[in-house]
Amino acid sequence: MDRDAALFEFLLRQGDTTLILAQRIGEWCGHAPVLEEDIALANTALDLIGQTQLWLGLAGEVEGKGRSADDLAYLRDAWDFRNLLMAERPNRDFGHTMMRQFLYDAWAHPMLTRLAASSEPRVAEIAAKAVKETAYHLERSADIVVGLGDGTDESHARMQDALDRLWPYAGEVFVADDADEVLAQAGIAPHPEELRAPWTETIRRVMAEATLTIPDSDFAHTGGRTGRHTEDLGHILSTMQWLQRAYPGATW
Repeated sequence: MDRDAALFEFLLRQGDTTLILAQRIGEWCGHAPVLEEDIALANTALDLIGQTQLWLGLAGEVEGKGRSADDLAYLRDAWDFRNLLMAERPNRDFGHTMMRQFLYDAWAHPMLTRLAASSEPRVAEIAAKAVKETAYHLERSADIVVGLGDGTDESHARMQDALDRLWPYAGEVFVADDADEVLAQAGIAPHPEELRAPWTETIRRVMAEATLTIPDSDFAHTGGRTGRHTEDLGHILSTMQWLQRAYPGATW
């Protein structure tokens, strides 16, 4: 795989993950348990959409076929998406949503920190902006995981259930392929395995405070980063892409 092909694949993985995660978080708008959380979740989703615009916009430039960020978001089918499987998992309840967000944030923050020093200037610029937002996201999601995990018997049980359900999807971020190898050698992006240590350190620290037990398994569902998804992604896209599909080229 050549450099540009690997970079395009990487940019899709970054942008598709933030896009689908934002769509999931956005489902809470008007439904969160308290007004403050409703606003906070909406703001998190908007931050991720802003990151999506940058990642997919650059992906379109690298591809060189005239596709914009909107084209890539709204005019691709499920098998063309490269998002992490964890991002498309259903919300279930508030605790489950925040556990999913925390597992993602604990990876995204060290990832973006390293990308801010990328040998590709445009990648570094996007990461330098996004890492500031993600630092706040991580602080917030960790605080909520601790508060609910070390809360009532009910909240503790729900958070442990969320961790148990999501854990098999968390390890996908550390599985490398040819694109990852090319980018690591070029200094554009860190090798996925380099992020395991800082992610694990954060997970262990927060789970200890939350009095939650980390599952004793290293199994990881994979496929999202290569276009193999759960049926949940199709349902997300049917909602997200409906207007553009129904009225092609519509503008306002």
